[in-house]
Order: sequence, then C-alpha cells, then structure tokens
Amino acid sequence: MTVSKNINNPVGMGGGKRKKQSRAERQNHGPHRNLDRQGAADQKAELVRKMREKARAAEGAEQAGDDSAQS
Repeated sequence: MTVSKNINNPVGMGGGKRKKQSRAERQNHGPHRNLDRQGAADQKAELVRKMREKARAAEGAEQAGDDSAQS
C-alpha cells in the first residue's frame, strides 16, 4: 500500500477512516508525547545521578591519593 506524505491526501486509506488530528498531534505533540518526555526525563535524571556518583568517587580517590603522596 502506498503511503502518502501529505496529511490531506491519505492515499490507500479509504474515505473517512482517518482520524481527524489536531494541529498539535500532526506536529507530533499528541498525548502520547507526554509519556515519552517523562521517560526521557527519568533516563536523564538517572544518567546525571550516575555521573555525579562517579565524579564523587573519582574525587575521593584523588584526594586519598594526594594525602598519601604528601605523607
């Protein structure tokens, strides 16, 4: 089946079978997008947390190394 690139010309979809989409939904800002954005925010928060933990661990190891080098 041929897929149209134009929302106003639904080739092969048949008459009246396409849902009327709001402007926001046509721009991919539909209700499903909020869930995607929340998931992405959760992943980012987890990544930032892991990076901060690694930075603290590296900083702690660096300070311990400096202390032993000074002794």
